[in-house]
Amino acid sequence: MANILVVDDELGIRDLLSEILNDEGHHVELAENAAQARAVRQRIRPDLVLLDIWMPDTDGVTLLKEWSASGALTMPVIMMSGHATIETAVEATKIGAQSFLEKPITLQKLLKAVEAGLARHAPPSPAIAPRPGIVPSRPATMMAPVAMAAELTVEAAMTGGQSLPPAMEMGPQPRQTFELDKPLREARDEFEKCYFEYHLAREGGSMTRVAEKTGLERTHLYRKLKQLGVDLSRGKRGGG
Repeated sequence: MANILVVDDELGIRDLLSEILNDEGHHVELAENAAQARAVRQRIRPDLVLLDIWMPDTDGVTLLKEWSASGALTMPVIMMSGHATIETAVEATKIGAQSFLEKPITLQKLLKAVEAGLARHAPPSPAIAPRPGIVPSRPATMMAPVAMAAELTVEAAMTGGQSLPPAMEMGPQPRQTFELDKPLREARDEFEKCYFEYHLAREGGSMTRVAEKTGLERTHLYRKLKQLGVDLSRGKRGGG
């Protein structure tokens, strides 16, 4: 889990990026302008910053220059804008920005850029020297148990420490009925809300898996769930 600072003057973008990054397991700090971003940077050392270029008080490129000149640019910064020119993006990169995301930001590009930024910023793992007379194991031999342990840990967290067959995870489900004597739009919204609540509960609240199951791009999925008034905390409580 990483500490990520999102700086953007648009409330909708801050909320959306925060939801996506929180769902990925990160801790997110929010700032709507450069002044708030400076305050957060003084209080904590974020692992990564998503920084909007066009803001009302101080633009993102100027803030980036400030951090670079003061020695505060110790974290990867990803610039964001829907109206920036190539020259602006090149200038930000020369100052120290790691990459540039053009709005509207797709989910895949966001997660890929964040993953790359955190990977570049992560300290290298210390090498462990083998003890004299002991031949180190092959990497492939060492990796398999680690991956298996991670899978078991996640499953245990979702099932109370037990490995259950897939058919038994949900248990018996109540029969759902719908009133048909109502306008089509109301009936459709009622069905869709029930449909998404079912998949949220089944997938333990994971937006990534629900998006895969339902065939929706996750940014659209978030908006759809908000529109339907789906309680996103219900699936996570059911999965814990």
